[in-house]
Amino acid sequence: MANTRSAKKAIRKIERRTIENNNRRTRMRTFIKRVETAIAEGDRTGATEALRVAEPEIMRAAGHGLLHKNTASRKVSRLSKRVRVIPA
Repeated sequence: MANTRSAKKAIRKIERRTIENNNRRTRMRTFIKRVETAIAEGDRTGATEALRVAEPEIMRAAGHGLLHKNTASRKVSRLSKRVRVIPA
């Protein structure tokens, strides 16, 4: 258990940050799942639109430190590649 005032404050900050990070991570995963669902259904326009909305969300998560920027770019790249190969 924390003894000093600064350590107690740090614990409070960590708790708030953890909640916010979990919300951001969940939000990002939801947007990714929407793209994957559209891909599975073969809906190219739906997948394209879902990807257009999901990409900034993934990059925002990287900007907040939830993902490394290269990981975020890789996720976006792989999703867009899967959307491109859907027959029109």
